[in-house]
Amino acid sequence: MRGVFVTGTDTDVGKTVISSGIAAVLKEQGIDVGVFKPMLSGIKREEPESDTYWLKRMSETSLTLEEITPFQFNAPLAPGVAQELEGTNIELEQIMKHWECIRYKHEFFIAEGAGGISVPLGKDFVVGDVIKALKLPVVIVARPNLGTINHTCLTVEYGKKIGLSIHGIIINGISETPDLAEKTSPRVIEDMCGVPVLGVTPKMQNLNAENRKRLVEKYVDLTVFTANWRG
Repeated sequence: MRGVFVTGTDTDVGKTVISSGIAAVLKEQGIDVGVFKPMLSGIKREEPESDTYWLKRMSETSLTLEEITPFQFNAPLAPGVAQELEGTNIELEQIMKHWECIRYKHEFFIAEGAGGISVPLGKDFVVGDVIKALKLPVVIVARPNLGTINHTCLTVEYGKKIGLSIHGIIINGISETPDLAEKTSPRVIEDMCGVPVLGVTPKMQNLNAENRKRLVEKYVDLTVFTANWRG
């Protein structure tokens, strides 16, 4: 299976902005793209601003919202915690069962987690366990400001520790007038983590469909996608 799993160093770092933008660009380049975000919390997948809705819209997949995101929870919390409040217990095997139903419907998949790589998705598994089960390489989305070196390096090291293949880092949302931390962090992250920074994207106020696509086209190096994973 060709594809990539997009995770983040934290919540609200712009994973879906980047994932949906990549999907749109690859689709335009003639790649048959599917999307998969197994868990969503705090918003219904049918809402036009939900991550699931954006992924479907930008990829133009024929997959239904339910196929893209089979499990959703009401509380805006880590899915594993939200489940406790609802009295449910989704297991990793259930996610993989849904994955097997859709994985051959597209040639290339962009999968996305919830929050960071060690966010609990159930009682005994986290986002990293899902990535490992899907056997997809990882792209990490990080924030640009002070503190991101620590968060990003810890994410990379955790991923490597559990046997994941980290293919790149995208630093999302740099200020129009970046401070010293924003200017120096990309180089330091690349040197310390031993993982390429695939792009540094600017902060955008209007994250409509066209801007998401343009953001990826202009600021993200997609060579790793088109060269290594195109069928």
